[in-house]
Amino acid sequence: MSKFNWDRRIQRAAELTERNTASREVLTFYEHILGIQRRIFEGLPAVNSLPQTPDTFRKQLDIEQALKWLPAMLDVVRTKGPAKLADEAARLAASPEERRRHLLHAFLSNEQPRPDDASSFFARAVFQPMAEHVVADAVVPPTTSVTTCPLCDGKPQLAILRPEGDGGKRHLSCSFCSTEWEFRRVLCAVCGETDYSKLPRYLPEDPQAVRVEACDTCKFYLKSFDMTADGLLVPEIDEVATIALDLWAAEHGYQKIQPNVMGF
Repeated sequence: MSKFNWDRRIQRAAELTERNTASREVLTFYEHILGIQRRIFEGLPAVNSLPQTPDTFRKQLDIEQALKWLPAMLDVVRTKGPAKLADEAARLAASPEERRRHLLHAFLSNEQPRPDDASSFFARAVFQPMAEHVVADAVVPPTTSVTTCPLCDGKPQLAILRPEGDGGKRHLSCSFCSTEWEFRRVLCAVCGETDYSKLPRYLPEDPQAVRVEACDTCKFYLKSFDMTADGLLVPEIDEVATIALDLWAAEHGYQKIQPNVMGF
């Protein structure tokens, strides 16, 4: 299960916290969340090596296991999180178990929870390492144009340009289970637009290996991380750290395909 390197994620969050003033607060909080997520991932029992499809995926996410880990997540958010989430965590911690169970069940039943729903943060934060655990040994079907995760049907969180041959190959990374799948270079990950003139790119001066990939047809965007230019990137962490790019995109009328777990 080395494909999900939790130690590297936590280390990268700490590195970026030290040198990134604008996102220091959210990265510090995220580092605490990652610590709990690593414990969840490492504490789960082995899974059956069944073929993964969107139809079977969510059935393998055990609500009882999530319910077991939810108090630890609530405690971290209550003591380390921003005020709104901390208050919600305190309310959930004091609520009957049935309410917490309902929250988890509602998240799994709703394929696209509202990003502004604070309570869905806790379910997503607990279920994400469980989702990664389920797909850790799964084989990703070959595809270059599927706009949702071929294993769990989640929306893409980000794009990654990975080295291959003398250049790079574009992949999308799932916002839920972190599965990567190959995706064409000139293609909108929402509406399928292929006209290069309608697919603007914004590349800031720093960090130079990160850019916004937007679409003027559907007005959605995601961030892309060029591993051919900077092999030290940890896209899941750098995605959270580059809040300034999200602000730029919003100011220019673009909407993110899927907010990250921190809500940006």
